[in-house]
Amino acid sequence: MEYSPPPLFKQGPSALARLVFFVVLALALLISDARFKTLEIVRGVLGAGLYPLQRAALVPRDVFMGAADLAVTSATLRSENDKLRTKDLQLSQQANTAAGLAAENAHLRALLQLSQRSATESLPAEIQYDTRDPFTQKVVIGRGAQQGIQNGSPVVNEDGVIGQVTRVFPLQAEVTLLTDKDQAVPVQIVRTGLRSVIYGTPKGDTLDLRFVPISADVQTGDELVTSGLDGTYPPGLPVAKVVRVDKQADTAFARVICLPIAPVRGARQLLVLHYLNNVPPRPAEEPDAATIAKDAKARKGSKPADGKAAADKNAPAKPGDKATADKPTAAKSPEKAPAKPTTTEKKSSAEKKPAADKNAKPQATPGAQP
Repeated sequence: MEYSPPPLFKQGPSALARLVFFVVLALALLISDARFKTLEIVRGVLGAGLYPLQRAALVPRDVFMGAADLAVTSATLRSENDKLRTKDLQLSQQANTAAGLAAENAHLRALLQLSQRSATESLPAEIQYDTRDPFTQKVVIGRGAQQGIQNGSPVVNEDGVIGQVTRVFPLQAEVTLLTDKDQAVPVQIVRTGLRSVIYGTPKGDTLDLRFVPISADVQTGDELVTSGLDGTYPPGLPVAKVVRVDKQADTAFARVICLPIAPVRGARQLLVLHYLNNVPPRPAEEPDAATIAKDAKARKGSKPADGKAAADKNAPAKPGDKATADKPTAAKSPEKAPAKPTTTEKKSSAEKKPAADKNAKPQATPGAQP
């Protein structure tokens, strides 16, 4: 007798068989979607159908975040507006003062008959990307030779010096930043007027003011600007601020650590300056006194040698040098005929001939007896 469940309660495949089937189906769908992107359409349809439900579920969160952003944005805009208004007033006062100083400067230069300051042209540019070398501080801007960028032009922003153009391409240019270890800028301390040269450091985060004597008046907080003596940077551009001064007795120069005023790594929009320097070129270097004395000594030492050569030339010929003496001397120029001897030259040769015959030894003839 067969004990089997009625058709109404028939269970079908076992649980293990169903588990294996769904695991294989899941793996097949994962592999086919990863390799052949077969479920992109299904995923897009499901996402479009569930999007309204997702937005409805996120409405409370969006309302709360929007209210918080509105409050923060309003407070931020008010504070920024106050700062900009204050800065606008300060810049207006500085502009009025600068206009008066410029007029006074032009009057004094005309009175003292000094040349006018060189003009500076600017061209806006934007940083596109950094260079591939991680050990250098360089960026690439979206302006090149076709837009008028020149090699060596200084690059600044609204705060101060950023760097210098070191390579120019047709549509792009490479800018070496101020903090690069190979970058040097002639600077001047605003408070004392002391001039020196500031260099980048290998780390690229600070600047090093070199060649500053220990006795120099340098303090923390001093501002450094370009001196303009190199003819590349216009004078008066903000460069850095002194943050530490180390003076040691065993060195001749003090170690001065500075920080750049402009955000070198955070700048995005830049200005490329074309500085027209009207300063005449440097004069040619004259030889110093040591070189002149050395040349005079060399000329004085060469005179006895020349006199000795002349004496050897005028000395009487030896008997063994007969063949050499009989050879005619070549003329200096084959195109010119030898000049005829003058009366004075004939007289002098006649006086020298007896002396030469007197000093010559008698030659034995074949038929003579001893």
